[in-house]
Amino acid sequence: MKRVRIVLVEPSHPGNIGGAARALKNMGQSDLWLVNPRRYPDPQADWRAAGALDVLDAAQVVTTVDEAIADCHWVVGTSTRSRRIPWPIANAKEIAERVTALPQDSEVAILFGREDNGLNNDELRRCNHHLQISASSEYSSLNLAMAVQVVCYEIFQCGLVDEQAGDSWDRRAATVAEVSGMLDHLEGTLTDTGFIDGNNPGQTMTRLRRLFARVQMDETEVQILRGMCKHIGLLDPNSPTRSPQGD
Repeated sequence: MKRVRIVLVEPSHPGNIGGAARALKNMGQSDLWLVNPRRYPDPQADWRAAGALDVLDAAQVVTTVDEAIADCHWVVGTSTRSRRIPWPIANAKEIAERVTALPQDSEVAILFGREDNGLNNDELRRCNHHLQISASSEYSSLNLAMAVQVVCYEIFQCGLVDEQAGDSWDRRAATVAEVSGMLDHLEGTLTDTGFIDGNNPGQTMTRLRRLFARVQMDETEVQILRGMCKHIGLLDPNSPTRSPQGD
């Protein structure tokens, strides 16, 4: 359970922070992160946390989503809306099953957005998967703490204590920061070679980010792709990174 990180992005109501802390402790989890909370610490958060003050007091507070997920290997973003470019979507139970199947040393972050408008498009593009909680069409909006409870319950049910899940992989999973660096490198290479028009890039990189988001890459695969980008840059006569000898 300790490898699953629950991240609340810019929560506006301290009661929801306390309620989320209680939801984590109910389901055997404790890793709570808060991105730029509007009111925290706050007595209302303490009151709603009830017997989970230890989880609340240990919460990590950061200023950006990137800080919250940089060392993670797989990131899930909760979303209720369809996107112009669709992303892999699953319900809470399916996400819990995916988390259980990841290598044991994988750090997982599940992002919950703002109470009024959720996660923005840029934040959702940083995720490997999107999560939607099914609810009545007559009133499908869940309270933030309730949404956290649903997801934590499904993870608990899947039994993340199974130590045999995913132990056979030969390399460490790549972190979000490593994959992001590779994608930035790839974007620079595609722009330098003229594959992407820097003045009118369109949706090419968004779709490539979606492609790599569907793949759980390891550190060696990321290094190989970065090596390919570097080599392509050396071969491109117009690239600023090309060596004088052309080798």
